[in-house]
Amino acid sequence: MSAVSLKNVFKSYDATPVIHGVDLDIRDGEFIVFVGPSGCGKSTLMRMVAGLEDITAGEILIDGQVVNDLPPRDRDIAMVFQDYALYPNKTVFENMAFGLRLRKTPADRIKECVHSAAETLQISHLLERLPKALSGGQRQRVAMGRAIVRQPKVFLFDEPLSNLDALLRNQVRAEIKKLHHRLKGTTIYVTHDQVEAMTLADRIVVLRAGVIVQVGTPDEIYHQPRHRFVAGFTGSPPMNFVDAGVVAGDGRPMLNLDGTHYLPLPDALLPAIQDRLGTEVDFGIRPENLHLADSATPADWPKLSLQVELIEPMGAENLVHFALGQHAIVGRFGNAVRPAPGTQIEVAIEPEKMHLFDKASGATLNSF
Repeated sequence: MSAVSLKNVFKSYDATPVIHGVDLDIRDGEFIVFVGPSGCGKSTLMRMVAGLEDITAGEILIDGQVVNDLPPRDRDIAMVFQDYALYPNKTVFENMAFGLRLRKTPADRIKECVHSAAETLQISHLLERLPKALSGGQRQRVAMGRAIVRQPKVFLFDEPLSNLDALLRNQVRAEIKKLHHRLKGTTIYVTHDQVEAMTLADRIVVLRAGVIVQVGTPDEIYHQPRHRFVAGFTGSPPMNFVDAGVVAGDGRPMLNLDGTHYLPLPDALLPAIQDRLGTEVDFGIRPENLHLADSATPADWPKLSLQVELIEPMGAENLVHFALGQHAIVGRFGNAVRPAPGTQIEVAIEPEKMHLFDKASGATLNSF
């Protein structure tokens, strides 16, 4: 397998720029996920790696070789699409063998590769079937098998689970992760689903409007977001945000959330806001970092008295929606916590989990 590098890559359609100077190094054997909202450029970026889109400027390297001018067939990549792209008149075996036949691979080698890949994907019993006789999940495994038999330098997955129902999506996602652990292949995976990104990736590339906003491990993206956009894009439900004014408190700065609720700041955040008195910032807290205040709550945890607006039972847990001035915030609590709508409850906030973002730029003010 091989490393992939993108060096100051730009892409424009006529006079419309869509990719703005992307720099990225993907390590040999790494599973990288491009994630972001529709139109952010993630599929365009993958298609440029594949050679299906020309780049306007910059360089793309695979295994140290500049591939800008190489056609897709010469880049030694294999791509799995969301629509499977199987030949309907060919059996599973013939679909998986098709690329090897084009390369004039000996018949005995084709048979060995196809059967090995089919065994890995647990579809050996389907080799003589036509695609119309397969379920959606089975068709996607065939598409993955067709990529595996090629033994390419790089695997590319373009939203491969989009056409599957929720349960099947979870199953195939787990199979893709197991497959990567076995093959150790360099993999670029495109999705708009942040859950897929978090569960599959070694590193996640978060894109917005053709620009990389942050690159990091799933833990870094979730717990140490460098930008408000990243914090709001990850998590289900995502991070809560509240407009907050920085005011002088009793000896130390505080956050004024709505004129009636004030939050003291932990020591770690004080340096970031010492020169911001009288300005506004975005305060962020994840739903799981809100707790029902009780006698066991640490004394230094800030507390808010909030009105319950809605309960969403989720089985093992409940999502509780609160009103905080003009803002709605959500807390994730255990199944036993089910306050009635309209009641006031005291909520404690983990101070070390508080996030602050610059109002204008969206950049984090936390020191990670």
